[in-house]
Amino acid sequence: MPIGWIAPTDDEIASILQSSKNVAIVGASDDPHRPVYGVTEWLLDHSHFNLFFVNPRITTLFGFPVYRSLAEVPEWVDIVDVFRNVADMPVVLDESIAVKAKTMWMQLGLVDDATASRGVQAGLKVIQDRCIKVDYERFIK
Repeated sequence: MPIGWIAPTDDEIASILQSSKNVAIVGASDDPHRPVYGVTEWLLDHSHFNLFFVNPRITTLFGFPVYRSLAEVPEWVDIVDVFRNVADMPVVLDESIAVKAKTMWMQLGLVDDATASRGVQAGLKVIQDRCIKVDYERFIK
């Protein structure tokens, strides 16, 4: 029987956040009205993460380069934090698998159980419908 997605416990999420170093923000945006902008800004100021931004439409964000795809990120990626439409999740998962990311994190409002199950089967930890900023504040700060 294939392994399905099961929501991680708070302890598992805290462990993922504590042990992760490099986070790729897929769907990064330079629009201050988008939730990803505020989350990114907060993580830059308050987390221990090295952040890498992915969006083929912009070239810099907060003075850092923005990569066109996960494959262009020059470091190992621990967490792929996704701010994209649910329809894009299968492609983002494929890219996450290809770069050997440890965790795929789908932000608040993003749920795709089929993709999450496929991610688990590929060996990734998968988090759905949670905000990395909120969980970081709750478990780490």
